[in-house]
Amino acid sequence: MTIMVDIVEVSPRDGLQNEATLLTTADKIELIERSVRAGARRVEVTSFVNPARVPQMADADELMAALPRRDGVRYAGLVMNRRGLDRALAAGVDEINVVVVATDTFCGRNQGMTTAQACDTAAVLVRAAREAGVFTTVTVGASFGCPFEGEVPPNRLREVLTRVRDAGPDELALADTIGVAVPSDVTDRLTLAREVTQSRTPLRLHLHDTRHTGVANAVAAVQAGVTTLDASIGGTGGCPFAPAATGNVATEDLVYLFDRMGRSTGLNVEELTSAVSWLERRLGKQLPGALLRAGGFPA
Repeated sequence: MTIMVDIVEVSPRDGLQNEATLLTTADKIELIERSVRAGARRVEVTSFVNPARVPQMADADELMAALPRRDGVRYAGLVMNRRGLDRALAAGVDEINVVVVATDTFCGRNQGMTTAQACDTAAVLVRAAREAGVFTTVTVGASFGCPFEGEVPPNRLREVLTRVRDAGPDELALADTIGVAVPSDVTDRLTLAREVTQSRTPLRLHLHDTRHTGVANAVAAVQAGVTTLDASIGGTGGCPFAPAATGNVATEDLVYLFDRMGRSTGLNVEELTSAVSWLERRLGKQLPGALLRAGGFPA
């Protein structure tokens, strides 16, 4: 039986937020359109945050206003506070993503508050978004490790996941923000998340390929029954507030992998590799994804 793997395309938001080259709004729309042509049905298009902190996302309102709507395609925006949520709702997002970082040090760098305060904020934002009829995801950043505090103990993650569960999001995501996880970590921490949520909240995994374990971690997630994965065209991405942060796992690499495993993603490899080539020209650099250079198999 073919098993669907739902890939959430995050290149317009997480992919671009750490890039030195600022793309125009028109180029961002083109990237999103290319993602949709490749088959993406959930696209995280921007973040409604302070442009002084993340200048790459300064055009969030303008971008959302200009995006063409497509049947069956959902556009998500990341929000950190009530002002960001109000902007996102006014812009007409289909989904919001709220981040809670699992360690206090990283949470302070990322959003200027402790983890406990971020959990409280997430609960307020989820409640308001759901009242507005908008799908909600809470992402627990640094679920597998922190650049400042090191290992994140399972008991700490359990505590944070419990607080996030109580906020009542439609979906809960675990993020390997700095790309330190290995497959056994993925299996163990997804098991922990299922225990906390009693399997009542759908789970999603956000992977970075910093140490080239992203593809293996994606396989471990699917084998563990989690089939919603974040990925970014070309492997773009990184966190501006984490030292030496590098890109997300490449969408096209995951599509090749799962196609060969007989697990459909609904995404077209040729369209994706064309998008990678286009994005490399816009950013003026080679991106880390493998498939554009290696090609598919058989030729």
